[in-house]
Amino acid sequence: MRAVSRVMAGVMLTASVVTMPGTGFAQSRPDQKAFFGLYKELVETNTTLSSGSCTQAAAQIGARLKSAGYADADITYFSVPEHPKDGGLVAVLKGSDASIKPMLLLGHLDVVEAKREDWVRDPFTLIEEGGYYYARGTVDDKAQAAIWSDAMIRFKTSGYTPKRTIKLALTCGEETTFAWNGAQYLAASKPDLIAAEFALNEGGGGRLDDNGKRQLLAIQVGEKAAQNYTFTATNPGGHSSQPTPDNAIYELADAVKAVQGHEFPVTFTDTTRAFFAASAKAMPGTMGDAITRLLANPQDKAADAIVSRDKAMHSTLRTTCVATLLSAGHAENALPQRATANVNCRIFPGETVDGTLAKLKSLAGSKVSVTANQPVRPTAIPPTLDPKIMGPVTKVAAKHFPGLPILPLMSTGATDGIFFEAIGIPVYGAPGVFIDKDMGGIHGLNERIRIASLYDGRDYLYDLVKAFAG
Repeated sequence: MRAVSRVMAGVMLTASVVTMPGTGFAQSRPDQKAFFGLYKELVETNTTLSSGSCTQAAAQIGARLKSAGYADADITYFSVPEHPKDGGLVAVLKGSDASIKPMLLLGHLDVVEAKREDWVRDPFTLIEEGGYYYARGTVDDKAQAAIWSDAMIRFKTSGYTPKRTIKLALTCGEETTFAWNGAQYLAASKPDLIAAEFALNEGGGGRLDDNGKRQLLAIQVGEKAAQNYTFTATNPGGHSSQPTPDNAIYELADAVKAVQGHEFPVTFTDTTRAFFAASAKAMPGTMGDAITRLLANPQDKAADAIVSRDKAMHSTLRTTCVATLLSAGHAENALPQRATANVNCRIFPGETVDGTLAKLKSLAGSKVSVTANQPVRPTAIPPTLDPKIMGPVTKVAAKHFPGLPILPLMSTGATDGIFFEAIGIPVYGAPGVFIDKDMGGIHGLNERIRIASLYDGRDYLYDLVKAFAG
C-alpha cells in the first residue's frame, strides 16, 4: 500500500472532508474480534528476509482457512527447496457460475527489515497506542493480506457462495528485488492456479489530513517497473602521490552527475491523464494552469518546471533514475582501481529496461560501463480504466465513504502486480484503507495505522469483493 501515499503526499485536492469515527467501535463485533486475532498473529510473525519466515505465516493463515471449512484441495502451499522460508499459499473459493472468470486477491507477506534498537517500540509486537496500531507491517502489506484472508474465512463460515470464483494469493519476496519472489514464481510456473480476469492488490487506499479527516480515495491503475543499473569505472590505479587525470572516482562522479542532470520526457497514460486533469481542477492558480498546459503539450518545458516542483507529480510524469549506492577505491593511499554506483530507475509504463539502459549508457560516456542488474522485471503494462472495475469501486465507496472523490493513480513505485500483468491479468490497487500523509512510517521507523481506518477499510473491501464476485 505504497502508491497512494507516494503520489498523494504532495497533492492537495479540494474535497469535502469526513471525520474518522472514534476507535471505540473497533473490535466491538464478533467478526472484528476474530479479524484482530488473525491480524495480530500475522503482524507479530517476523517475515523479514534476514530472519523471518513467510512460510510460517502462510501456514498459520492456511490453518485458519481449514478451520473455517476449506478442504485440503482448496489450499495450495508453494515454495522451492532453495528458499524454504519464502513460501506462500493460494486458496480458492469456488463460484457457482463457471462461465465467469475468477478474480484474484493478491497480498504479500514479507516486510521490510526493522531494527529493534532504532524503533521506539518492538517492531514485531502489535502495540495499540493513541488510536493507532504500531508494528512493522501494520500497513505494508499485512493489513491487506489479513483483510483478504479474513474475507475468505467469513465467506466460507457464512455459507456464502459467489457466482465468480475467488482466489487468494499470499506471496513473499515483494520487498527485496534480489529475493526469491513468490508472485513471479506463480506467474511463471503455476499460471493456471492464479488465472483470473483481474486482480485486486496493494497500491490504492485513501488519504487523511493531519487531523485524521478523509480527503479522497485512490485506486491504483498502473505502476512503474523498478530496475537497478550498475555504473562501473575501472583504472590501473597507482600511488596516490602521483595522481593523474584518469581517475575512476572522478569518471564515475561525472557519469552520476550526468544522470542527475537528465530529465526523461513527460508522458501520460490514461490513468495519469485522468489524475492530472482532476488535479488541475482542484488546484487553481499557477499550478493548475501549468498542469493544464502540460496536458495539452507534454513538451512545454516551462509548465513542466512548475509541475515538477512537486516531487510526487514529477515522478508521476516520467521515468526517473537516481543514484542510491556508491563504492570506490581499495586503499587510502592508492589511486582507485574501481568505482561503482547503483542507479535505481522507476520506468514509466510502456518504456523498457533496454531503452532506459541505452539512455544511461549515452549519459555515462565511453569511460564508464553500464549494465542492467538481475533480476530484470517485466515491462510495466498499464491496465485500462475499465468501467467494470471502476463501477463497483465507486458504488461501494458511496455507501462506506459518501461524498469522497475517487482518483485513479499510477504508482511511482512498483508492486508484484507487474508479474501478473505480464501474463495478461490486469491488476488494480484497491482503495479503502486510509493512511496518514506521511505514509504512516511505511518502510521506516514506527510503522503505524489508525485503528478506525483499518476496520473501516476492512468493511469496505469485504463488500467490494462481494460486489465483484456476485
